[in-house]
Amino acid sequence: MMICDLQQIDDSLRDTVGGKAVALANVLRAGFAVPRAICIGTPVYDRFVEATGLRARIIMEYDRKPYDQMRWEELWDTALRIQSLFINAKWPADIVAMLRKRIGSEFAGVPVVVRSSAIGEDSARASFAGLHESFVNVRGVTSILEHIKLIWASLWSDRAMLYRTEVGLDVNTSRMAVIVQELVDGQKSGVIFGVSPTDEATAVMEAVYGLNQGLVDGTIQPDRWMIARATGTVTSHIPASREKMVARKPMGLGVVPLSRQRRSQAPLQESEVYQIFHAEKALERRFGAPQDVEWTYQGAQLHILQSRPITTASHLSPQDLRPWYVSLHRSLETLKELRRSIENEYVPHMICQAEQLAELDMTTLTDKDLAKEIHVRQRVLRYWQQVYWDQFIPFAHGIRLFGQVYNRALKPKDPHEFLRLLPSEPLKSVERNHRLIQAAREVGRRRLSHMRKEADSSTLSVLLQTAPADRQEAFFRELAGVEETGVGSNPLKTDTSAKCFLKAFPARERKKAAEILELARASYKLRDDDNIYLGRIEAELLRALEETRNRSSKAAKLEIKAENAELFARALVVRSFQLPRGRHTIRERPGPAIRARQLIGQPAGHGIVVGRARVVRKAEDLLDFKRGEVLVCDAVDPNMTFVVPLAAGIVERRGGMLIHGAIIAREYGLPCVTGVPDICKAVKTGNSITVDGYLGIITIGSSQSNPVGPTTTGPKPHRASRQSS
Repeated sequence: MMICDLQQIDDSLRDTVGGKAVALANVLRAGFAVPRAICIGTPVYDRFVEATGLRARIIMEYDRKPYDQMRWEELWDTALRIQSLFINAKWPADIVAMLRKRIGSEFAGVPVVVRSSAIGEDSARASFAGLHESFVNVRGVTSILEHIKLIWASLWSDRAMLYRTEVGLDVNTSRMAVIVQELVDGQKSGVIFGVSPTDEATAVMEAVYGLNQGLVDGTIQPDRWMIARATGTVTSHIPASREKMVARKPMGLGVVPLSRQRRSQAPLQESEVYQIFHAEKALERRFGAPQDVEWTYQGAQLHILQSRPITTASHLSPQDLRPWYVSLHRSLETLKELRRSIENEYVPHMICQAEQLAELDMTTLTDKDLAKEIHVRQRVLRYWQQVYWDQFIPFAHGIRLFGQVYNRALKPKDPHEFLRLLPSEPLKSVERNHRLIQAAREVGRRRLSHMRKEADSSTLSVLLQTAPADRQEAFFRELAGVEETGVGSNPLKTDTSAKCFLKAFPARERKKAAEILELARASYKLRDDDNIYLGRIEAELLRALEETRNRSSKAAKLEIKAENAELFARALVVRSFQLPRGRHTIRERPGPAIRARQLIGQPAGHGIVVGRARVVRKAEDLLDFKRGEVLVCDAVDPNMTFVVPLAAGIVERRGGMLIHGAIIAREYGLPCVTGVPDICKAVKTGNSITVDGYLGIITIGSSQSNPVGPTTTGPKPHRASRQSS
């Protein structure tokens, strides 16, 4: 069945119309008011992906790398590329004619909600709550058709792919139906959970003024009622700080202030709380399980918008990634609040604390006090590492939010084109590299120890203290020869691209679009700068370890790294301290002999380069880097990006467009491929390799071919042009 009304749907059509549509049809049969709707079945999705060739391209993108080896950045990138395929795909003539006719006859001039109804969605096994898109206040057949494609694309969002894999659904056979439903312009809306996640004897109800979207995305704080399941008695009411609501605008939704009267009154009267509670109990009896019910009031009429079984995470491990991963996705309002706290609180405090730590002359401390100082600095570093994960990483979603808005508005062929607009200020690592290059040109007239104040990197500061002087001098001679012309963004080109982006929106929406762009730029800059700030904190811990190493023969045998801080403190003050076996040396286990000719990863920086590989496995390897080599490593830590000015290209095992190696590669206009499994085993230092940053392919040659330097197609390393990867 291609298209059907709710009245035509029963449980036998679940694999055609999806769980949400079946649930709505059952709610309607139970006698509740449900907004008028039609369901576009999965056969339409199947026909679309086959006729456009998308099915094969989806599988190709998804299978670039084994799922269990993907990091969260790689999931983002995979989703972005697949969703871009849907955005740019043209409607087959037969499908679009059928849809235009039916949608036009049902919803001409009527605002609608376009919602997902995936196979397996809203089932007792998997709810998919909040993972797929919904679009509210969509008008006109053409706009509805575009939003149907966006709903299909949300089947391939990073969150949805992660969830499907966790609950054991087959990603390769996932399909999506779509509900087009008349918009009920509710004055108050909310959800009720038939069973509280923390108390089986209690139901929980949340309500806001206006539409539900603000409650769902966290923009609007709801009033909350706790209700005894056995009696329906309200046991507590937790009022919200009522200031605003989400309301329908001529196109889309907007946040508007509440009137003074509404701010002082709860959204629901007592009789309405009871009505909603009893509606949930009736649906619970019909479906055989407690329900998560979304509802709205239009005047005195209660409308049920959605009902799904409450699922638990009991089948998932306590270490499950999804709750943290889903928390990375933030609304514009919450991202703005996060930015304020990061820029006004966390970053200034982080800088100040690093400066305070740097002021201490540790040579004046006793051994006992130095050991205490190591513990203090270890705690400080751990605190800021936690801030990094809790605050800085979620703020990176500002980049993805902008990418999503940009791609939907401009429909570029390159799904990563939006990255051209993001660099607006120099990155801290680029500024640091510039200072290092300038200082390196003066090494002959200065002592090497003077380079340290320009290091701004925990890794480099350690190397300047521990590596032999001849290796340091050789490295800085290489760095002194780097040509820096035009590194970084082109402000004029970036400004022109930003104007083109804003012109893609109606005048009434440009302010919000500009706000999203500004937020994304701040997010992009912090994405690289945050580790420079963190590196300064770590460098101060390592400085304490250096002092310990200078004092103690036992500590001298330990490697200077943050993980060894406890060992250094014990070596300093515990007379019976014994060096743990195997902790002070680095031993690599020989891996399998891999003779791959080509390896596939994620394209992360446009351009093609052929050059000599330099495999960096540990910090000391950085000092052997030569101009024109291709940097091959597990991951480019921001504290090791001082070698990037020397590189002709970058290849990493870790993947993603937003990891630090990819960001710094684009700053220098370098071809870059990330997410290449076993790259440090497959490639040896001296191998000639071709880095294709357009397709994400690494081709391995012999060590004899092209042993001197790189040849490039596209941007030259360290030259002016910034690439739109």
